[in-house]
Amino acid sequence: MPTISPRKVAQVIIMARELDRAEAELRAFIERMDEDEQAELVAIMWIGRGAFEADDWHEARATAYEEATTPTADYLIGTPHLSDNLEAGLEALGISPQEAEDDLL
Repeated sequence: MPTISPRKVAQVIIMARELDRAEAELRAFIERMDEDEQAELVAIMWIGRGAFEADDWHEARATAYEEATTPTADYLIGTPHLSDNLEAGLEALGISPQEAEDDLL
């Protein structure tokens, strides 16, 4: 299971929905995360888009570390449907993205 807080993932989801006006804020938010949080954010996104199953969490996380060749913020911001994939990834892991988002609004 991820150690990154659902609240942080929800913040990324909300900012990704408003990318045209929140890109700088999103980039700074991701860059402030530590390496573990960034890798987990990528792994959650991959699970959400179907590259990994939720049962393969440890493999997805390890792959995110191994394949981190570009800055995480650049990679995620350039990923189509980022917010949708993060929401789907949280749901696959048994975490309610709606509850996490509601806590922020």
